[in-house]
Amino acid sequence: MHDELLALADRLAARGEQDGGPCPDAVNPAMIRNWTQALGDPRDWDDVAPPAMIQVWSMPGLVEQKGGSVAEEPLRLLDAHGYTGVVATNCEQTYDRYVKVGERLSSRMRFGGVTGPKKTAMGEGYFVTWYQSWYDEAGERVAEMLFRVLKFQPRKRTGGNVPSKGGKYPLRPAVGPDTRFFWDGVDAGELRVQKCGACGALRHPPGPMCPKCHATERGYVVAGGRGTVHSYVVHHHPPVPGRTPPFVVAVVELEEGVRIVGNVIGCPPEDVRVGMPVRLTFERMDDELTLPQWTPADTPEPEPAPAEQAPPADLEIELTPTFVIATALATRDFTPVHHDTALARAQGTRDIFVNILTTMGVVQRAALDAVPGATLETIAVRLGVPAYAGDTLRLHTDRVDGRTLRVRGAVSLGDHVTATVTFREDA
Repeated sequence: MHDELLALADRLAARGEQDGGPCPDAVNPAMIRNWTQALGDPRDWDDVAPPAMIQVWSMPGLVEQKGGSVAEEPLRLLDAHGYTGVVATNCEQTYDRYVKVGERLSSRMRFGGVTGPKKTAMGEGYFVTWYQSWYDEAGERVAEMLFRVLKFQPRKRTGGNVPSKGGKYPLRPAVGPDTRFFWDGVDAGELRVQKCGACGALRHPPGPMCPKCHATERGYVVAGGRGTVHSYVVHHHPPVPGRTPPFVVAVVELEEGVRIVGNVIGCPPEDVRVGMPVRLTFERMDDELTLPQWTPADTPEPEPAPAEQAPPADLEIELTPTFVIATALATRDFTPVHHDTALARAQGTRDIFVNILTTMGVVQRAALDAVPGATLETIAVRLGVPAYAGDTLRLHTDRVDGRTLRVRGAVSLGDHVTATVTFREDA
């Protein structure tokens, strides 16, 4: 497939610019209003469209558009060979001028190329690049764009836990007089192992009577949180509420000599082996429940949060599911990873996430907050971690020089976008 893909890419690149046809709709106030309302843009754009909307005018929407993209053939070939995941990674737009309400644009495309395979956090994949330009009815170019996506083989989920719709993890432990000390320990960040008050023997699971001396006196010790995998199974079927198969259920032998059952997380199931050193980790399942789990011993410990407070964001956006879905629809992007949670997870992501057309609009909004009244000339974004529904996007804007801004947007996982914006300030 690799050689076939690269040969196809060379043929497409050699064709040069191809006619993309007229845009489905003229530049119109209704689409501008939907876009600005979805993104929370407070500006009155009067008789021009926001520049970051330029790709929206040529998006086909729900109608299948055969031959509508110069990248269609390589993307279809990658799909056929298991590279079914897709995520945009780069977008660079240049605005020759703002387009006006009533204009009917047309577009042209040329294929850029394919690079790969590359190992990425999403899985192995290929980067596919193409270019698109927009023209007015007189044939003058009004904007140009570089667009790059990653087509990847979705990783198998490693037993992640999925809360129920109400936000509650559906499986709850049975807590009684014999086990309450254990769960109180979990809430305190400790792994407590029952200890006989008479002979000192350790035992797990806990119970009312010592199996060695039959005494009923009992206490506990706090385990060090290190052990090895004694045995394990990889669960595929039947379905387990709140869990996505495949996931590993292991019997871990603690350094203290007792064995405990738990999930091994933080690595693919195929990496687990008997004798593998593991360490304790606590996984927050919902607002009330935390579970002790196990992760490979060489997995770095999570770094503590810095003591100092991060500077306040210049723009802060709550990424509610409504925001993620509404902005995708306002940009005429009907890719399921932006609307359908089940399909998004099937492609190896945690949840639905913000699309790159929305990210372009948010960067535009942050830039114009920093330089009100400026005319934007270019926006170039590079995506980092996904911006998932339920998170918060915090944007910081710095002025590099008289006509350049840097915009950085971060979510809880890290930097979602780094962008460079150039502009002119009209007299």
